[in-house]
Amino acid sequence: MKIRYLGHAAVLIQLKEKNLIIDPFISENPCCPVKLQDLPRIHYILVTHGHADHLGDTVKIAKSDGATVIANFELCSYIARHGIVTHPMHIGGKYVFEFGSVKLTPALHGSSLIEKELPVYAGNPCGFLIEAEGKKIYHAGDTGLTKDMELLQKEKIDAAFLPIGGNFVMDLWDAVEAVKMIQPKLVVPIHFNTWELIKADPEKFKHEIEKLQIKCHVMEPGETIEL
Repeated sequence: MKIRYLGHAAVLIQLKEKNLIIDPFISENPCCPVKLQDLPRIHYILVTHGHADHLGDTVKIAKSDGATVIANFELCSYIARHGIVTHPMHIGGKYVFEFGSVKLTPALHGSSLIEKELPVYAGNPCGFLIEAEGKKIYHAGDTGLTKDMELLQKEKIDAAFLPIGGNFVMDLWDAVEAVKMIQPKLVVPIHFNTWELIKADPEKFKHEIEKLQIKCHVMEPGETIEL
């Protein structure tokens, strides 16, 4: 399994036979080092919520690659209007796909689309717990700190992608508390420094995580790791 960080909250997961992308904010992402045409063929797109910096290029990618979109029911209903194949789910729901399983986890945030300059409800925001090729990946999406994260410790997560930018999501100190509850083997900070409003020091976060005897990898946009 190869995991490539594309900046902000966009994460590409390359499996032996299928490629997944989470929150594909590519074209308008000031931190993303690649263009849409640089991506491999995407088979599944996982979207944590409806905000533009997470929904991103979902429709374009799904149309060009014939990808299936996995998201909450309301957001899938919106996306399906574009003639795209979707797999709607909701918080706590788990489904076994051809590549492995996906479970939607709680996230404390909003979820909306902008139509005629007004926000339109786009279902509950979520995180994703993905199990594939013998590994478990947790992408928290946009969220504040929540005690529900304690339930993830029993999952023995191999890699957790957690926001640290503050303001709209938990800051690095709350993210440290999240790590204490989740106890993953590896932590990767996301959703920081894209804009001044979510400025954070990932090296400080790494320092605090390593005090817990847990590995932390600050990935540069475009960087790939293997699990």
